[in-house]
Amino acid sequence: MRTRLLALTSAACGAALLGAAALPASASDPASDPVSASGREADAGSDEVTAAELLAEVRACSRISKGKYRTDSGSAKATVPVCGMRDAVFWKADMDIDCDGRKTRLCNRKTDPYFLPETAFQSSRGEPLDSAALPHVVVPGPSRVWDYRKSGLTGGSVVAVVYRDRVRYGVIGDTGPTGIIGEASYAMAKALGIDPDPSTGGAESGVTYIAFRDSRISPIESRARAQSRGAALAREFVGRS
Repeated sequence: MRTRLLALTSAACGAALLGAAALPASASDPASDPVSASGREADAGSDEVTAAELLAEVRACSRISKGKYRTDSGSAKATVPVCGMRDAVFWKADMDIDCDGRKTRLCNRKTDPYFLPETAFQSSRGEPLDSAALPHVVVPGPSRVWDYRKSGLTGGSVVAVVYRDRVRYGVIGDTGPTGIIGEASYAMAKALGIDPDPSTGGAESGVTYIAFRDSRISPIESRARAQSRGAALAREFVGRS
């Protein structure tokens, strides 16, 4: 991925190198999940929370990070704060593509020059997550700027990601450089209609990440659970519970 040029830090080095193996059907079989192989969710019901509703709730920022983050390793300035609310934290940034984890046809050293065969959080089988199949978000490694763990977040915490008029749900699945924010998995980018190529894809701006506090699901690789839990949390978040 593009931001991982600086990512060979404690977050990456602390994860054990694990051999690739098949994940449960919930993470590897698109047909079994709400997000289809084309990256589009099944037809949403009338009770689904819209992008506009979520964005209306995060217009104002009560900053909880002690500083700001850069969006890329080459960014001249740090411009992105992490903002806090009672039930969630959020940030507005770009999207770089995380292809780390299980080696697949879409995610490997040939497709991603910064590919790492590991993720900070593992599947229920103790294996790296499959970034090509599992929609997930990367959070900055803990630092003096912000420690996600102190905000009620961990691997498997549910996240709503908004891009244009689309809302997709996933989990926190990996950690990245301590000074950079704005990254999600190949599968998340594809679901949002963003070019998922780890070398040339991503979105330059306009992506909102809303991570719900104390919302960890298990197993972490269950896309169906992330979708159902995310949809319920989003309804509560906008006052529709």
